[in-house]
Amino acid sequence: MLNQKTLEKLRRMRLGSMADALEAQQSDPRHQELSFEERLGLLVDREWTARRDRKLARLLKEARLRLPAAAPEDIDYRAARGLDKPLLRGLFGGEWLRDGRAVLLTGPTGVGKTFIACALGNAACRQGFRTRY
Repeated sequence: MLNQKTLEKLRRMRLGSMADALEAQQSDPRHQELSFEERLGLLVDREWTARRDRKLARLLKEARLRLPAAAPEDIDYRAARGLDKPLLRGLFGGEWLRDGRAVLLTGPTGVGKTFIACALGNAACRQGFRTRY
């Protein structure tokens, strides 16, 4: 009964992922071997991860990227398009965002400007920045 009230309070405090993790811990006998601090750490990690994932999903949805699946790690540098790999890696790091600078992508049709722009937007969202395509 005490656990049910605790779960209800966690959900009312909007800690649903933590409540779900606590229920999972209670049903798994392996968790009984862990110390209180270890179990609490697992609960907090689960809530932290869920919140971070929801924030990223919200930022990506708000960004309205034309190519929402475009990601920095999907860029093909082998094609002869004149891409400067170190420069792009630096841009994906987001320093230009923190400095309040802008990026302008230029080039002929079909070289991947839209894909790179969407990948930059994706990277910005991963770092917690709001962006709009």
